[in-house]
Amino acid sequence: MADKKKKAGARESAKNVVTAAAKASGTAVVKPNATLGAKASAKAGAKASAKLGVKPRVGATTATGASVKLLPLPDGSVAAVRRLAELAARGRGPGGVEAKVVKILAAVRSGGDAAVARLTKQFDGVALSPAQFEVTQAEIAAATSRVPKSLISALTKAHARIRSFHLREVEKGFERREDGVCTGVRVAPLARAGVYVPGGKAAYPSSVLMNVVPARVAGVGDITVVTPPSPAGIRDEVLAAASIAGATRVLRIGGAQAVAALAYGTKTIARVDKIVGPGNIFVATAKRLVFGEVDIDMVAGPSEVLIIADDSANPEWVAADMLAQAEHDELAASICIATSRELAGQIARALARQCAELSRAAIASRSLERYGTILVAGSIERACELSDQIAPEHLEVVTRKPRSLLPRLRNAGAIFLGGLTTEPIGDYTAGPNHVLPTGGSARFASPLGVYDFVKRTSIIEVDRNGFERLADVTVALATAEGLQAHALAVTKRRKS
Repeated sequence: MADKKKKAGARESAKNVVTAAAKASGTAVVKPNATLGAKASAKAGAKASAKLGVKPRVGATTATGASVKLLPLPDGSVAAVRRLAELAARGRGPGGVEAKVVKILAAVRSGGDAAVARLTKQFDGVALSPAQFEVTQAEIAAATSRVPKSLISALTKAHARIRSFHLREVEKGFERREDGVCTGVRVAPLARAGVYVPGGKAAYPSSVLMNVVPARVAGVGDITVVTPPSPAGIRDEVLAAASIAGATRVLRIGGAQAVAALAYGTKTIARVDKIVGPGNIFVATAKRLVFGEVDIDMVAGPSEVLIIADDSANPEWVAADMLAQAEHDELAASICIATSRELAGQIARALARQCAELSRAAIASRSLERYGTILVAGSIERACELSDQIAPEHLEVVTRKPRSLLPRLRNAGAIFLGGLTTEPIGDYTAGPNHVLPTGGSARFASPLGVYDFVKRTSIIEVDRNGFERLADVTVALATAEGLQAHALAVTKRRKS
């Protein structure tokens, strides 16, 4: 029953996106087809592009044999509406993931360290005893010494900028006193935090900085980094970043089993109060399922960028930024909303040419094939409207007056203004956090920050004067709600 509800919800979500796009553009609503074949997509895209005067094939073959053929789609066309539906359904993962994760969580909860070791051997191919989970300080120091000095310098400078930005997020509690009543809020750091750092297709020392630094600024006393092991060991730059950022310890465990260990605790792994950091579909599902046992930052999905570009934009730069997203993984979405058909065609051709030169061309081309999108909007206002419907993780505004569009853009994890403000600047060195809401959740969620690592507690104190001032109102409300004991707790304290 739960699976059926989830599938129905997914269909409804896709339907809503399609309906919104069609209504906004004045077209008929087209029912989404999540299993739209490549030939059907190509035909729909070719017809739509033909209306724009764009050549029907824009492609190049990469050194690995991968090819990129991305067709600009006019806003409101059948192909564009279908593409929006596909983007809305992206990242939900194959069926059966949750059932597998539930078993992993149960195994760790009941089996503790032994289960973590067994699952690490099963999924990562690395045999570890519980005593080997933690990377020793000597190992971290040795790894740091092997990292080129230029990279250590870059990590140190990035750390300083990230820390400086997050220091501005620190909030203080307050108290107010009025006629015998004192009320306030105490802001205090969490005691323990767990930080998940992905392994997989690349090393991510920047993720270490972005997750650990705000926790450290908030005052969290114990920060545990977990990252998947490999037969070759944890990458030196990841360990160096953990040292620079101030992590308490690093554990060589990953996957859903690492999330379970942080959430439930084992003999060697202390239970944490909050788990943050991105991961694959198994990690994201595990975080969602342990929420309530611990807090989490968000359920992160595949990464995405949306670029609004007018005819002042440099198509080579726009293509480069789309590829910077596409090289993450095959599920990443690179989206451009252009306001002219000429620019759209130029971007498509630049994408094909530049992709052929990438070392990760196979990944980037697969990402573009599945989720790469170039839409042609009739106006900059319509482009902003579409962007807000999609609510992207990263939003680049490459227009003549990008700052003037800020009031129109409500939904985005981070907004990058101007042609020079490429997303990688934000990913690494600008200062704001790069852990951002994905999959449309920027409608209601925020970037990771110091506020994620603190808790707020209300403080209330009354003296006799304050008590007497509030007593009658309190008794009246308690009586209206039928809660006699609540009223009695007040009246018994009144002076006779």
